[in-house]
Amino acid sequence: MVYRFEQIKLDPRESVSGPSGMSGLQRAVEKKLRTELRKKGITEEYHAENLRIVRESVDARRKPDVWVVYTVDFSCMGKSGEADDLPLPYGSVREYVPVKLISRENVRRPVIAGFGPCGIFAALILAEAGMKPLVIERGKKVNERVTDVESYWKGGRLNPESNVQFGEGGAGTFSDGKLTTGTKDVRKAKVFSEFVKAGADEKILYKSKPHIGTDKLRKVVVNLRKHIENLGGEIRFETRLDDIVVKEGRLREIIVTDTESGERSSIETDNLILAVGHSARDTFRMLKDRNIAMEQKPFSIGVRIEHPQEMINEAQYGDASLADYLGAADYKLNHRCRNGRGVYTFCMCPGGYVIDASTEESGYVTNGMSNSARDGERANSGLLVDVRTSDFSDDDPLAGMEFQKKYEHLARDNKAKSTYGGFCKNPDTDPVRNSLPGFASEAIEEAMPYLGRKLKGFDREDSILTAVESRSSSPVRILRNDKLEASVEGLYPAGEGPGYAGGIMSAAVDGIRVAERIIIKNNEQ
Repeated sequence: MVYRFEQIKLDPRESVSGPSGMSGLQRAVEKKLRTELRKKGITEEYHAENLRIVRESVDARRKPDVWVVYTVDFSCMGKSGEADDLPLPYGSVREYVPVKLISRENVRRPVIAGFGPCGIFAALILAEAGMKPLVIERGKKVNERVTDVESYWKGGRLNPESNVQFGEGGAGTFSDGKLTTGTKDVRKAKVFSEFVKAGADEKILYKSKPHIGTDKLRKVVVNLRKHIENLGGEIRFETRLDDIVVKEGRLREIIVTDTESGERSSIETDNLILAVGHSARDTFRMLKDRNIAMEQKPFSIGVRIEHPQEMINEAQYGDASLADYLGAADYKLNHRCRNGRGVYTFCMCPGGYVIDASTEESGYVTNGMSNSARDGERANSGLLVDVRTSDFSDDDPLAGMEFQKKYEHLARDNKAKSTYGGFCKNPDTDPVRNSLPGFASEAIEEAMPYLGRKLKGFDREDSILTAVESRSSSPVRILRNDKLEASVEGLYPAGEGPGYAGGIMSAAVDGIRVAERIIIKNNEQ
């Protein structure tokens, strides 16, 4: 029998990350076990064994009194062996149950466009079912992609097919690798499990705010790719989706281009998963030209804001030295402006770096990333403002994409980097302010003092601002029905690009969901 205790509170120095390791948690569970059993009139001695951390979080509401809070599953051992009938709360684990392929006859292998989180997990599920999926990815393998990106960051030319957005692992490969999600979907257990098997730290299984780190994520995605290949899947890099062929309302084939040679070819398929990510603008244009139903979608625009990490540690923990045990502190802030616009922090990167995440030479896009240790001297996050479809210039489904491009071009022209002080004091000449829509600049200026009250120092004048952050989510949604298909049978929009996810975890879960639908469809034929 597995039992569960919640709200086990430890001093950070006694926590699993402290000097005592698991022994501090073991003692706390044993103490609570004795107390709970005595309350029930049970005097026999039992010991807690096989401890498994279900959840670990930090309670810093009454700083500097900071606690690490655990939920723990365990078994009880007494003189006569393991006890399975004690009056204690039970532990429970929801497991992912795969959808099985009933028959492999007449199976035409599905194609997946994109090898980010959504595409990876869609490919994994299909490969595990024996459907031997083909993945096409316009970018390069991780190692080659890293070389291209680092060359660009050092002053080289931008490769429009191999950059922070395109290539093995998707945009998440150059990020903090955050796995935080609000979804309760049981499929997320599959995602966590596969990440750990591929080399991620086991702590992601129980941390309340799990992350992998861009350095480790690069190795994890390679291991996932090799696993998919071992199961019969195929991944073709430097292969871009350029067109689809539809007959009688059904997908029949796709047209792809080898991005190195420029050679075009066709691939016959009945099922294509569009896991293209939020920056595949040419793909969105092609789909619009093929009359695939889509609509405008709200998103956000803003800046990256930087502070000293030590300042964030002090503000969040009340004692910066606690970061030695708790890790670099993070934050999540928001404010509702007088005009109803929301201002919020997004994708906060403790001990991280602000990066150039552009995909076009004519525009500049900023983002943030952290390594697994989060040991950089500065913290950064997106500071974003709601963009409504009413802000777009017209009713075209891709008007939001053109809205993004306008401000990305301004950011490139203005070399948009400044300080919060300069942003406020020089409204006519500040390069960051002049690279944002007026409503966004006004909302940020209004919100900053309020955010500074929530997190001391957030509104200090020397906070560094870099514009423009415009790719936090997709500006378009490709419509799909209850079978998860688009307006063409066999075409499956999935993940962040088509508007059905907002991060690594939710994109991966959506990829699994769509892959399951294809398996079910095959079983019904």
